[in-house]
Amino acid sequence: MNVIELFKKMIESKSQTPEDGGLLDFIAQYLEGFTAIRVDVNGVKNLFAYRVFGEGGHLCFAGHVDVVPAGDGWESDPYSALEKEGYIYGRGAQDMKSGVSAFTQALKEAQNFNGTLSILLTSDEEGPAKFGTVEVLKYLQEHDLLPDAVVVAEPTCETIFGDAIKVGRRGSINGVLEVLGRQGHAAYPEKAINPIHQISTVLPTLAGAFLDEGDEYFAPSQLVVTDIRSGMEVTNVSPGKLKMMFNVRNSTNTTLESITAFIATTCEGLDYTLELDQSAIPFVTDASTSIVMQLQRAITEICGKAAKNSTAGGTSDARFVAQYGIDVIEFGVINDTIHAPNERTSVREVEDLYRVFSTLIRNF
Repeated sequence: MNVIELFKKMIESKSQTPEDGGLLDFIAQYLEGFTAIRVDVNGVKNLFAYRVFGEGGHLCFAGHVDVVPAGDGWESDPYSALEKEGYIYGRGAQDMKSGVSAFTQALKEAQNFNGTLSILLTSDEEGPAKFGTVEVLKYLQEHDLLPDAVVVAEPTCETIFGDAIKVGRRGSINGVLEVLGRQGHAAYPEKAINPIHQISTVLPTLAGAFLDEGDEYFAPSQLVVTDIRSGMEVTNVSPGKLKMMFNVRNSTNTTLESITAFIATTCEGLDYTLELDQSAIPFVTDASTSIVMQLQRAITEICGKAAKNSTAGGTSDARFVAQYGIDVIEFGVINDTIHAPNERTSVREVEDLYRVFSTLIRNF
């Protein structure tokens, strides 16, 4: 089986979160010579498989086999792996069965490696992500199996294959601000405290505010208002409370504490409550680390171009790996149809991704 045949098999295996479509058992058998460990928790299926070639470092490839629901609007069966005009269509084609296929095939064919090679796969990345990679990492720490470097094969390229590596990810902080007033009759505003009127004076400062200046890795962290609601949908009662929700995709320069301080300064004099929840912690792997430099060299060798180091986009399971102090980066195919109808990736991209990973393994 070559990498494209493997890729098609993966797409044809329906693996909607938290199901794996039988792929983890298949991969465990496909990787002959690797020791397979299952860490299944609460219905989530997880696989860690490793092979010790020598006494050197431990390089791990990580990802997920689960996909989001196919939805409507497809021009073909989303689980048929239709090949048409140089592209392969199917749910998970970009996110991320292309990446899983590429590194699985590269690992299967690896012959000489001065260290340990491994694979970490979950069926719970597109879902709550509470019992997937998180649980495997706990197991690896308990059994002294944590890798030295991890490559997550999420789709990272922007317009041309090989144009971007993710060396980090922004965090995500969700906020709920409630401004408390006093309900009253609209005809007697002097007898009420209208929280809508109160927030209107500070909203220009809050909405879209840049909370830091960014740096060489991260764009400035911005407060994005996602919802404001108040009142009883009547015209003769002024409300007693207003609720505003917001999100901050934060860099390492913005924290829960700094957001709390910003709100306190901006909303001084208002009666309010604030709840903040950090759903993802930002991280960055320095560009001078070995894994970044070696992946860059492999991309240049196969693609003939240098990839930029990026931290754009949402979150991935790389955030869990980074918490263990492991150098983690992401590299995969072009990201332009993920989670959409007619998701696709080109045959050439999958083949080149496999070549990049094979080159990385050979030169690591």
